[in-house]
Parts: sequence; C-alpha cells; structure tokens
Amino acid sequence: MAMALLLTTQYLTKRFHAFTALDALTISIEEGEIFSLLGPNGAGKSTCIKLLTTLLKPSSGDAIIDGVSVVDHPFRIRRLIGYVPQMISVDGTLTGYENLLLFAKLYDLPSQEAKQRVNEYLGFMELQEAAHKPVRTYSGGMIRRLEIAQSMMHRPKMLFLDEPTTGLDPIGVQTVWQHILELKKQFNTTILLTTHIMDEADKLSDHVAFLSRGKLAAVGTPEELKKSVQSIDSSMEDVFIHYTKESPDSERGFHEVATERKTTRRLG
Repeated sequence: MAMALLLTTQYLTKRFHAFTALDALTISIEEGEIFSLLGPNGAGKSTCIKLLTTLLKPSSGDAIIDGVSVVDHPFRIRRLIGYVPQMISVDGTLTGYENLLLFAKLYDLPSQEAKQRVNEYLGFMELQEAAHKPVRTYSGGMIRRLEIAQSMMHRPKMLFLDEPTTGLDPIGVQTVWQHILELKKQFNTTILLTTHIMDEADKLSDHVAFLSRGKLAAVGTPEELKKSVQSIDSSMEDVFIHYTKESPDSERGFHEVATERKTTRRLG
C-alpha cells in the first residue's frame, strides 16, 4: 500500500546574489519515514533546512508540508514542525522540566495538558530522574534527548534534526539513535535529518538524498544507493564519494569543524 506524502519540494531554489545555494530541489518524503540529507560542505543542506523551517524564503519554487505551503503560510508551517538545531537550544540554568514546560506554554498548551506532555516526553526520553536538575548538569546525550523532547511538545507532524549526534560520545550516539527510531515507531513522526556520519544515515534512514553543489545528486534507500555503485560490499562512504566526487572527510571545512568543536564543548 502506498504511503501518504507528508513533504514535497517543487523546484525549491535559493540564490544569494549570483550564487545558487540550492538549485531546483525536488524531493518527496513519506509520512512516518526517516529521511537523511547528506552532502559535502556547501552542498546546500543547511540552506534546505532553513527553507523548510521558514528561516529563509525561497528565491523560487515551494515546499508543501502536510498540504501547507512554506511560501504562502510560514506561520502555519511552524505549528506543523519541530526543529532541533546543531547548537544548544535549551537553557542550562533551568531544569529539564522547566525547559519543557516553558516550551509548551510558548505553544499555548493549556496548563494541565502542558504538564501531562512534559511528563510524557520526560518519560519517553528516559529523563525522569534528572527532570528537576539544572540542565547544565546533564551529559551531552541527555541534552540532545531533552532538545528532541522540547521539539515534540506540540506534537509536530514533522521533525527536523540538524546533525543530532554531533559532539556525543559513542554511548550518547547510540542512545539518541534509539530514541529517534522510537519516535518513528511510537508516534509515527516523520523525520528529516542532516548528518556527516555515514553509518548514522545507513542505520536510521528509510531514504537518503545526496546534494552536491546545490543540486540533487542521488536519492533512494540505503540499499538501493549502495547497489547503484556496482561494487561488492559497497558502503555509504562509497556512495558519498561516487555521487559527490568527494570523501566524507572533505566535506568538513573550517566553519563546520569550528562549529562541531564548539558544540562538543557545550555538550560537555
């Protein structure tokens, strides 16, 4: 049975003067799937996320999320989506409970319902024991899980995760992966994530899209993409090199490395 499409982009384009950061991107994302966006530094990943979360306006084209245009109805879109940026988005001086309650109030949830959802997502993210401790005492993995919980308080149709495991240790990475998969399973959340970790995209994704110089280079399931390289035991690294003509390490320029190191320091 065919799945319903939750997001489609229609020749989505963003130009900065003479430079085209995203060039006529056309993709579709099914409801309830995890979709990963990969590409070298400067490929257009961040621009794409900013367009889809209404932080930027397209130069041309459009994107439709649950039947709503990001161009025509940006405020309605913000009610439909959750967004976890790479940089820290919670207040370290507040407790985990207070952070979530504040975010629930920003979405005008009634007091009793807000408290119920705070407790629900603290439980879902296994943060009950730390709920009333200042977030500055949390580990990096706990902070990421709290941020994901925060982004889910208004029950968004779609969740955008920008490099969700940057700066985490291996245990933190595995825990965040587990909870991302549980969001899909338990809440049928549609997730679009960016990552430079090929194993992350391979293990989590239903579909993967590669961008190169602002253009869509390839899209498919991880298995389809690995088979398309036509070599024995192809990995996602092989696919990355094949379609972008670069290695995964080469994507991380000065700005990206600096951002990752700052995020790592802040996550502890």
